[in-house]
Amino acid sequence: MAKTVPAPVDTAPAADFEHSLDELEQLVAKMEGGELSLDDSLASFERGIGLYRHCQQALEKADLRVRLLLDPDAPESAEPFEPEL
Repeated sequence: MAKTVPAPVDTAPAADFEHSLDELEQLVAKMEGGELSLDDSLASFERGIGLYRHCQQALEKADLRVRLLLDPDAPESAEPFEPEL
């Protein structure tokens, strides 16, 4: 039976995001190695989807915070930051 990995602990949002992203990268590397059983691969895939969704939500929250900082009265009309290349 596949081991289940506990969900990230409540920590600072940036640290939690980094932890989730690191764990996701490790899961991908294991899966790409091709040495996991079918059950372990499915469990890893399921965990990876959860981590991906968690990271995506964290990025969406960060985007909203930036928009609120740029224009608190109308965050939906705030222009996204485009760095110069």
